[in-house]
Amino acid sequence: MAPNTHAAGAADPILTRMVAEDKVPWWKKPNLRILYCLLLPTCIGIEMTSGFDSQMINTVQIVPPWQTFFHKPNGPLKGVIAAIYSLGAIFSLPLIPIVNDGFGRRWAIMLGSCIMVLGALLQGFANGVAMYIIARWLLGFGIPFCIVAGSSLIGELSYPKERPILTSLFNALYFVGALVAAGITFGTQDLKSNWAWRIPSLLQATPSLLQITFIFLIPESPRFLVSKDRREEAFAILVKYHGEGNAGSEIVKAEMAQIESTIKLELETTNRSWFEMVKPPGMRRRVIIASFLGLFTQWSGNTLVSYYLNDLLVLIGYTDPNFKGKLNIGLNCWNLVNGVTAALVVRRFPRRVMYMTCAISLLCVYIGWTISMQQFLTHHGRVAAKLAIFFMFAYSPCYNIGYNALTYTYLVELFPYAQRARGIAIFQFFGRGAGFFTTFVNPIGLQNIKWKWLVVYCCWIAFEIVFMWFMFPETGGRTLEELAFLFEDKSLADQATLAVEKQIHHEGNPPPEAHTKEDPGSRVEAKELV
Repeated sequence: MAPNTHAAGAADPILTRMVAEDKVPWWKKPNLRILYCLLLPTCIGIEMTSGFDSQMINTVQIVPPWQTFFHKPNGPLKGVIAAIYSLGAIFSLPLIPIVNDGFGRRWAIMLGSCIMVLGALLQGFANGVAMYIIARWLLGFGIPFCIVAGSSLIGELSYPKERPILTSLFNALYFVGALVAAGITFGTQDLKSNWAWRIPSLLQATPSLLQITFIFLIPESPRFLVSKDRREEAFAILVKYHGEGNAGSEIVKAEMAQIESTIKLELETTNRSWFEMVKPPGMRRRVIIASFLGLFTQWSGNTLVSYYLNDLLVLIGYTDPNFKGKLNIGLNCWNLVNGVTAALVVRRFPRRVMYMTCAISLLCVYIGWTISMQQFLTHHGRVAAKLAIFFMFAYSPCYNIGYNALTYTYLVELFPYAQRARGIAIFQFFGRGAGFFTTFVNPIGLQNIKWKWLVVYCCWIAFEIVFMWFMFPETGGRTLEELAFLFEDKSLADQATLAVEKQIHHEGNPPPEAHTKEDPGSRVEAKELV
């Protein structure tokens, strides 16, 4: 497939062109501004929990009371403590589409958040390694409910113009959690009691508590409401947030027509089952892409820095806990800066270009990092050690430009509404499985073959480049509905396009009446929406 091209089933971007003509920025739209502010703690901030966990389990290993309390875990036990989080996530995945598609995105986030609060409490008050592992399994069990629902809800609520940036920021907030965890653990590591690790463990519940507090202040997904024949509620949400209260907005009418026609076609051509994910050729290709993307996000060497920075630094001669703590905070500050920057530029470049740039630059960094590690362990030169640290810092912008910034943006665009929850759940399954495996084997590989373990990552990243070139379609510059039949019969996309064209030319049915309890801040009264 040539770069920057769409598959045959992509619909004519009529709505995309209409939205492009809207020159009013989101911050000058009061209702949309409120929506985005509420999406921050409820959806965009979900990945703060994942970032907090990776850095918390990374940095507590530097804390002497943690090492003493758990009897200095090493090798397989250390791998299990870190990797059990991913194993818990795998167990929850079959239930996620049931909750997402049956009860809505908001209830899925609420359920996952409650489970994670329980896990954080058990983790903070653990009386031994068994209870600690169970707590981390619970934390992992809860997080996919929130991730799948949150990433979908962001994409389905956002105004089309801002959707790529908001879904990209979803993953970038991972580094906020990581930075906070690194700072808290650095601040508590001087405590001489078990509270040095118990305090960070308990504070892992904070992002989940924010989600529980604010989740029902945001509306449900209009796509979910349309799928449940609640058309009036869906239209009212689009009028309020995408039309700023203007029920006569042509963009809102076209958007509603596009959503209704596309979801109707989707539900007519699928039974929304797991078997449906592998039966049609187009869906099989989506599943293959999502599965390998899950592997790529975890097998590109990121878990080495996220979970085993302490081991890497010891290998190159840095053993001072104070230095390691400061370096860890510095790495996370740098990650946050370049992660957010990458998220803010996603609209400027094609998806394939960003992914290929990501993989090729990662390969270059890992080759340099491998050589510097080998030189230090062979000749013990300080220059080689400093070069290894340089490549640790060079790694994050290379990873973030693709695997962090684009992952959920791409997944939301890749899967149609009817299979979106299952598609992202499949991505999570392979990502969590890969995360469990690599997190478990990393300490074993570093302990047994030292720098040669990094060669394995070099070979895998080279494979990623080849896979992306042949398999990844371009999805940029279209609305979700315009991408719904990306790999399917072009006639389905044409039917959806025709519905939008009829609405634009006032030939179709009028949009549903919006019977709403109008918010006091809205610009129109409820009677004007009818």
